[in-house]
Amino acid sequence: MATANPIPGQRSGDCWVLIAGGFHRHGGMDRLNLALARYLLQRGGRVHLVCHRADQDLYKHGVPVDVVPRPANSFMLGGFMLARRGREVAQRMTAEFPATRVLVNGGNCTWPDINWIHCVHHAWPRSDSYSPPWFKLKNLCARRLACAQERSALTRARLLIANSERTRDDLLNHFGVAPGRVHVVYPGSDPAFGPACGAQRAAARAWLKKDDRPLVVFAGALGHDSNKGFDVLFKAWQALCARPDWDCALIAAGGGRAVERWKRRTAEAGMEGRIEFTGFTDRIPDLLAAADLLVSPVRYEAYGMNVHEAICCGVPAMVTRTAGVAERYPAELQPLLIDDPEDSEALAVKLLRWRMAMQYWREKVAPFSEALRAYTLEDMAKHIVALCTENSRIEKHLRASPLNPLLADRRLLPSSRPGASSLGARRSDRREAIWPGFE
Repeated sequence: MATANPIPGQRSGDCWVLIAGGFHRHGGMDRLNLALARYLLQRGGRVHLVCHRADQDLYKHGVPVDVVPRPANSFMLGGFMLARRGREVAQRMTAEFPATRVLVNGGNCTWPDINWIHCVHHAWPRSDSYSPPWFKLKNLCARRLACAQERSALTRARLLIANSERTRDDLLNHFGVAPGRVHVVYPGSDPAFGPACGAQRAAARAWLKKDDRPLVVFAGALGHDSNKGFDVLFKAWQALCARPDWDCALIAAGGGRAVERWKRRTAEAGMEGRIEFTGFTDRIPDLLAAADLLVSPVRYEAYGMNVHEAICCGVPAMVTRTAGVAERYPAELQPLLIDDPEDSEALAVKLLRWRMAMQYWREKVAPFSEALRAYTLEDMAKHIVALCTENSRIEKHLRASPLNPLLADRRLLPSSRPGASSLGARRSDRREAIWPGFE
């Protein structure tokens, strides 16, 4: 089996199996998975990946990658195959190297080790009221399956890593896991996302064929499921376009089955030229370089990498208050948070107020942008590995303790928070240090 060459001075005895949907640059969570894989490679040792798609750079390091297909492009069938292949690889690697750490994402594979949760299906409400009947049935079946797989995986994991306090709360509320097993590590920032200079902004505007009018961006999938809230933004935009003083343009960046339907509705509403649909694009940094505002009226969001990346680019972002990323917003940016993602009138008012003070909000978001960029993807990966290492050390100590029979279920493991940024609420009163001396 091919392995990465250890970096001089780094430990070479580590062995990791990472099981996730993707390790590449073209999706928010996939980028986070890729960052962890790269950091583990830099440390040296063995890294084995199981996924549907991997970045080509990983192959250059000699990383063994098991690429699992999605038959007929079915996420459900692909999920079954990913879970099965993941367990096979984990079983083989742990048999050969007993100290192997196995990390999975949510319910994609049941394995009793580390689970890094990017979303919680039990907390994710269905948003398909206006969808075709066939999609509603498919969505219902898919959700039930996802919830069953999620419960199986999360209740068996030794260590749960949540991407926000919101996600941590969902895990505690829906699964009843001991607080000491759940830790928050916020996503780090990709250096590709930063404030654009004048030339970059001009080039991005030229690519989009946009003039100097204010540009609002929606970045998210446009499927039959309306979780991302584009339907609410559309209603708000329709009301705003009826005003003679509304001069902004809207770009909706994202693919999905409902794109053509939204194009038809835009034409029927007489808003051609006021809303443009790009379809799927991997040029998100360019899109944000051209943008003046990002709007994300989501109904459920465990975190919100589109918002995170917009802020890193110095672009103000409106997002629903219950989204994970919103808990990191400082007090002075609270007016940008959306209280009710169903209220299109309130969203229209918020957009008007932003338009009246565009430069003010860009200046206000600058310190928050700098703070987010200071915590990098590598910092995030370091914190995850440190957390896993500390967890192993504590478990080893407890197994050697004369109280070991009382601690066999691991419910008394202490809590810690490597990677939780100083931004946002600490909620330190929830941290249970059941085993003094290890907090």
